[in-house]
Amino acid sequence: MKQFVLASLFAGAIAAPAMADYTIIAPANPGGGWDQTARTMQTVMQEDGISPSVQVQNVPGAGGTIGLAQFASQNKGNPDALIVGGYVMVGAILTNNSPVSLKDVTPIARLTGEYEAIVVPAASPIQDMKGLIEALKADPGAVSWAGGSAGGTDHIAVGLIAKAAGVDPTKINYIAYSGGGEALAAILGNQVTAGVSSLGEFDAQVKAGTLRLLAVSSPERIEGTDAPTLKEAGLDVELQNWRMVAAAPGLSDEQKAKVSADIEKMVKSENWQKQLADKGWSDTYLSGADFDAQLAKDEEATAAVLKDIGLVK
Repeated sequence: MKQFVLASLFAGAIAAPAMADYTIIAPANPGGGWDQTARTMQTVMQEDGISPSVQVQNVPGAGGTIGLAQFASQNKGNPDALIVGGYVMVGAILTNNSPVSLKDVTPIARLTGEYEAIVVPAASPIQDMKGLIEALKADPGAVSWAGGSAGGTDHIAVGLIAKAAGVDPTKINYIAYSGGGEALAAILGNQVTAGVSSLGEFDAQVKAGTLRLLAVSSPERIEGTDAPTLKEAGLDVELQNWRMVAAAPGLSDEQKAKVSADIEKMVKSENWQKQLADKGWSDTYLSGADFDAQLAKDEEATAAVLKDIGLVK
């Protein structure tokens, strides 16, 4: 009987799928959207028992392309390595003429979406989007914008705003920061005229009264957010940032399926949905062939926008 029980336990252990100890690369400094995404994944995957241990490593620089290159070169065939990225990375790959692209890793899923927010310091004389556009039209170079990496969603947003306002987008004075924390410090320190980032990154400061929210890039007003859309402000601009997770290159079909299953389990959990609600992130989950097709479309559209605003030839 004892031998039968031991044999049954042994067989059960073999049958049970092993849980991975994941390492997630956040290819930016702490404080920004990718870092928040990676650490939210860490929390949910550990608390829900999807993975017994999840580590987050920050590898900042060049719109995520430094972290992407390191990830691709060091983790070939490693099913326990993940990297977060998104729309910003798509633009940065083109802007930086990066030798490594998302084709060099294994895209797993789009996770979240978030609209852009345009803010000024609370002490700014600019009271609304109309005032900011008037200043931009008067002297484009005198209006400085703080945002994320060159070629990313924030940069694209400013270019589209300028174009919609009738200002040459190649004349904008955009100052790129590799982490959300650095950009926020520049805005709060009155070192720039305005700031652009995902709404969630400014939420605490807007509620605290240290930043003034001028507009959001959503098609309609966002519930619980006291700000007009850019379209309401007379600018035909709508833009949503999105974030994704990718696995290492060189995975087998079985390894990719296991990672995909873990991510699907995460995004469908109550814990993840609560995190999205708390952070104001939209659930834009898309995986498999559907995500691959959408990613290809987004890459093509981003290249067209960056050419239009003079960042890519």
